[in-house]
Amino acid sequence: MMAANDIHALEAVFVPGADNHRAFRNALGSFTTGVTVVTATTSDGPIGMTVNSFASVSLDPPLVLWSPAKSSSRYGAFTGARHFAIHVLGADQDHLSAAFTRGGNGFDGIEVRCNDEGVPVLPGTLARFECAEQAQHDAGDHTIIIGKVLRVAHRQGEPLCFSGGRFGRFAV
Repeated sequence: MMAANDIHALEAVFVPGADNHRAFRNALGSFTTGVTVVTATTSDGPIGMTVNSFASVSLDPPLVLWSPAKSSSRYGAFTGARHFAIHVLGADQDHLSAAFTRGGNGFDGIEVRCNDEGVPVLPGTLARFECAEQAQHDAGDHTIIIGKVLRVAHRQGEPLCFSGGRFGRFAV
């Protein structure tokens, strides 16, 4: 067992800033998250983005949030969308994650249908939260988008996880 002094010696303590973005990202990468794909409809058609900045906000009313980066080429489309769907991916759905990352092929070859609000939804994900935009909040280089959940789809399964810059599974 490692003594407390030995643990503290292994820590790198720093103030996050422009000169150490990578160290800050590495520290954030210590927190394992789930993987989601957020979809919406624009005047140019359907759009999707792989996101790990998803969280529940409230049970009553049912609210969730996600946070697109202002530097994303898809940022304006999502901040302008009045409805969106957040899809929580299963461990066997890393292909969906890859399809909606930078340079991914998006909806090509993927089963999709539209919900009552015209938002593209991906059937078979672990969970899906179909939302109406409730609020947006400026948050530095991101915007926090809060959605009121209109409908939920859910199935049992193992989640796709993201940690330390890699995708994986939860080990029991």
